[in-house]
Amino acid sequence: MAAKRTMLWLLVWRALRLRFQRVSVVFAALMVGATIVTALSAVWFDINSKMSEELRTFGANFYIGPGHGHAMPQRELQAILDAAPQGLVHGASPWLYGMARTELEKVVMVGVWFESLQKLVPYWQVQGRWIGVSFDDRNAMIGVKLAERLNVRPGDSITLVDHNRRKSLQIKGVIESGDATDNMLIVSLEVAQAWLQQPDKISHGLLSVSNDVGQVESYASRLQARYPDLEIRPVRKVSASEGQVLDKIKGLMGLVSIVILALSSLCVNTTLMAIVGERAREFALQKALGAGNSDIVKQILLETCIIALAAVACGWVLGYLLAQLLGLTVFNAAISLRLPVLPITLVLSLLVAILAAIVPVRRAVSVEPAKVLKGE
Repeated sequence: MAAKRTMLWLLVWRALRLRFQRVSVVFAALMVGATIVTALSAVWFDINSKMSEELRTFGANFYIGPGHGHAMPQRELQAILDAAPQGLVHGASPWLYGMARTELEKVVMVGVWFESLQKLVPYWQVQGRWIGVSFDDRNAMIGVKLAERLNVRPGDSITLVDHNRRKSLQIKGVIESGDATDNMLIVSLEVAQAWLQQPDKISHGLLSVSNDVGQVESYASRLQARYPDLEIRPVRKVSASEGQVLDKIKGLMGLVSIVILALSSLCVNTTLMAIVGERAREFALQKALGAGNSDIVKQILLETCIIALAAVACGWVLGYLLAQLLGLTVFNAAISLRLPVLPITLVLSLLVAILAAIVPVRRAVSVEPAKVLKGE
């Protein structure tokens, strides 16, 4: 039995060494497939978090507002934020709207937490500077259309007036949002509450919530059950877009992987057929000396698996590098290589190699020693 096993390994290594050119073709085909599967699998497992980060640039994806009326207590929003699971909420700000009068005309004033604003509206184009602290009561930002009407630019001041009250605010930045905010004066929440005489009141709150595994919908359901007097819902145009984009990208990656594996299998099958054709006399001689069909099958499958394992090892390395290239190009961030990627690549590559070897193996075992050795 030991002698038979030794002979098998000698025949396998001899076949791989003497037909190096054709073996290289099989190796290259399997390596390309393993590389693509490794890269796309790594991106697949990491794409939820990467896309969630990327789609945060679309703005807030979670709304909390009053169920009835036009205002809600600020403390209710604060209680929700304090109780939120760690890492779920990436940014949040209350918004308080009201009318105020400047020396020139009435304007819409909105109070916010400046410290969180940039996380919620990163798409705003700002001429000048963002205000970095939420309690700033001396500076403001202004929408571009309102700035044009009042003829102000960064560094200028505007004065709010209300009977005997006057308050001067310096414009730190002119914002262009593409929505109604272009016509608003943006101040800190404390300034808006004091000027509009609405202590502890807000119009609504906007949050940026992680949605890499669909947490937004479940989080909204839990909060709505706990706070039935509030309106709590995802911002559909952002959260829905995230799910749709992820489904389409994952579907495309799956389709590309299937096509690449099918082409690899076809290439391996064609090359193995050529190898078996060249080795017909070798298989005939082995049968004439007493080798059975199972010995021929074992030899060809062992050769194929050795090539496949070598291809998978190289594919893991090249696939990881390709995944990093894709991550830096598309998401401007590195891709993490998750543990399931390695067995997935190994199993799929071996499956492709074995399926591709089925027809060549059947052709090898069908060799008739008498006819082949006679040259018929």
